[in-house]
Amino acid sequence: MPAPLSPSRAGLAWGLLGVAAFSFTVPFTRVAVESMSPLFIGSGRAVIAAVLATAALIITRQHLPRGNQWLRLAVVAGGVVVGFPLLTSFALTTASASHGAVVIAFLPAATAVMAVIRGKERPLLPFWITAALGALVAVAFASLQGGGGIRLQWSDLLLFGAVAAAAIGYAEGGLLAREIGSWQTVSWALVLAAPLMVALMTIAIVDQPPTGTLTQWAAFAYLGVVSMFLGFFAWYRGLAIGPMAQVSQVQLTQPVLSILWAALILREELTWQTIIGGIAVILCAGIAVRTRRGRVRLTRSAEDRAVQSSPVEAMPSTNLP
Repeated sequence: MPAPLSPSRAGLAWGLLGVAAFSFTVPFTRVAVESMSPLFIGSGRAVIAAVLATAALIITRQHLPRGNQWLRLAVVAGGVVVGFPLLTSFALTTASASHGAVVIAFLPAATAVMAVIRGKERPLLPFWITAALGALVAVAFASLQGGGGIRLQWSDLLLFGAVAAAAIGYAEGGLLAREIGSWQTVSWALVLAAPLMVALMTIAIVDQPPTGTLTQWAAFAYLGVVSMFLGFFAWYRGLAIGPMAQVSQVQLTQPVLSILWAALILREELTWQTIIGGIAVILCAGIAVRTRRGRVRLTRSAEDRAVQSSPVEAMPSTNLP
């Protein structure tokens, strides 16, 4: 029987699983918007996920959130249920999948900043340097695949807004998942946002009845079932185990995966630059994770020494579930 994963490695494993699920989001959104309206895609995928979330909450008889947890769930819903899906759907009506991956490559750094602000995590300077370098490498790699350079267009502004919304939702959701559970967090956020998303979906259907090929409907179904629901099970579990600033850096691999899937699904060119850029991005992510892990070990060692020299019992680490 294999030994159980340590908390930090378990957080990374869950985070990587979530990133793998999310890496199909940009290519599949690009597939779906070829025939469906972005408003229908952004709201409809949330409605599908909300139906699944409601069923899961009822079947497992989950307790209702309490007090300000509802307000925090509204923050999560605003970021990852409303903001990110709608903004990316509208942006990808004109931007390519590769160009979308360019801007979304900033998400790990944005999430780490929110983790510092909201989660009171304090990475050392080497972590920030490595994380910034990783983001730059990811952007350079994705930009090369997208034709080189980023021209600030309206689609870029939408994508930057999507990154900001997701970072806030990820950070708040990661903290809330420690209190009410990982899948429960995204489920309650979906339920909370459901009335708004049903209204938007209805408007979209009346304005432009959705049509599409079997492939486009399959892409839309993936966005609703996996990107908006199942993927968050793994992602928020990883953020809950944390540390958030560390786990968030595995997202540096997401633009690599997204462009690989875009090459297979959308027939975008896959060159030797893709392989070299992918290796560089993954190496930067690994170095950033190692830098943060070293900080965690140093902090815990100091806490252990403090416990041995003090009669006061230490509080349990908030990095553990």
